[in-house]
Amino acid sequence: RVCSEPRSFHGAGCGPKVVRFSGDLPVPNAENLPFCRLQATVLSPGPRRAAKQRDRESGSESESDLSGQRGGAASGFGPPAPPRGRRAPRRPARPATSARAERRVRPLTGQLGLRPPQPRAPGAPPAPVAGWSALRGRRVMGAVGSSPLVRLGLSAPSRPRWLGVAALGLAAVALGAVAWRRAWPRRRRRLQQVGTVARLWLYPVKSCKGVPVSEAECTALGLRCGHVRDRFWTVIKEDGHVVTARQEHRLVLVSITHDDNCLVLRAPGMDQLVLPIKVPSSNRLHNCRMFGLDTQGRDCGDEAAQWFTSFLKTEAYRLVQFEKNLKGRQSKKIFSSVAQDYEVAYPDCSPILVISEASLTDLNTRMEKKVKMENFRPNIEVTGCSAFEEDTWGDLLIGDVEMKKVLACGRCILTTVDPDTGVIDRKEPLETLKSYRLCDPSERPIYKSAPLFGIYYSVEKIGSLKVGDPVYRMV
Repeated sequence: RVCSEPRSFHGAGCGPKVVRFSGDLPVPNAENLPFCRLQATVLSPGPRRAAKQRDRESGSESESDLSGQRGGAASGFGPPAPPRGRRAPRRPARPATSARAERRVRPLTGQLGLRPPQPRAPGAPPAPVAGWSALRGRRVMGAVGSSPLVRLGLSAPSRPRWLGVAALGLAAVALGAVAWRRAWPRRRRRLQQVGTVARLWLYPVKSCKGVPVSEAECTALGLRCGHVRDRFWTVIKEDGHVVTARQEHRLVLVSITHDDNCLVLRAPGMDQLVLPIKVPSSNRLHNCRMFGLDTQGRDCGDEAAQWFTSFLKTEAYRLVQFEKNLKGRQSKKIFSSVAQDYEVAYPDCSPILVISEASLTDLNTRMEKKVKMENFRPNIEVTGCSAFEEDTWGDLLIGDVEMKKVLACGRCILTTVDPDTGVIDRKEPLETLKSYRLCDPSERPIYKSAPLFGIYYSVEKIGSLKVGDPVYRMV
């Protein structure tokens, strides 16, 4: 449908010509506007509408001629208009030949950047349409596969190659971002050696003597050597409350050895206790209470209970063992301020405690009576660094184990129990530590008045470590 407004033509001096049309292609008289810029809205008519459009095709030329006559006086196009009151004679419709259809389509297809249809022999099947228009039901340049362009045999423009390259590039960037995000917590950073592992300690029964080992596996719950794990056994009262050397000082006199299948416990004046590492699942499961938090433990039997009761001679006690499927204590409940999310069995606060030998040496230079490393019960003892340098360390790499710093260790009255005699002093080394190892005032809500000695760590990546391994600070 050719716009009849005079301002849309050069004759009216209005710049570029704009022709709007709708319906099936081709547009009548499109060849008369070779220099027009065409703006097309391609509609997809239904079958009945398409049939009616073809029936009216013969009359469209007459209407176009009549429109040209009416607008001729103003625009300068077409023959002079007939006198008013008389209708222009209707010219007989001429059959649309293939050459005539080609002439009609060629100017339009040239303006739209399309390839005109190619003639085919009579009776030959239509040639397949190349490009996206061959995929029926998919959008092609704003139209669908059944658009008039396809019915006319016109192929839509092919997809530019840069679109495919751009899509592949975006997909690669997205996959790379996902992979980088997943690898970020486990990334390898710049390493700076800060020391060497001097000794490794396991404390199978909480508050009892430690077991030095030359190598160990580091799990999320702490160190393990064979089937023996750090602080996986503890003494409880009949009501389930955990008992430590803070209450029963003589627990530090219980020594432990182990083999693949059992623990052997010895104490002054007592026969040895052989304790199977594998506890029957039919044994009673205790709900325990430790520092105000709930945990669980499997009962180790009446023989072990009687042994500890006879040695401590205060009240009835039971020995329980932690299992991996039991309820542990969550870090968020132990320290509300820590960012790490981990679980512990029977350690006070975290799976790993690190202390340097230089820090102990510095403390002993300030005391009359020397103390041992056993007073502070670390898991990893580090040499080759300066005193209290561990305070400045962040995340550590030892062997293939990655550990994340949690907090400094606030020391309690347990450090005043002599590990050789089981006698509590209640003053040293706490008094000396308080003279120069108190926390910053801003951290007082966390540590209160406890002096700091040693650093707590959680296990970020499990693995193995051994004595002599370099200790790296991950920067």
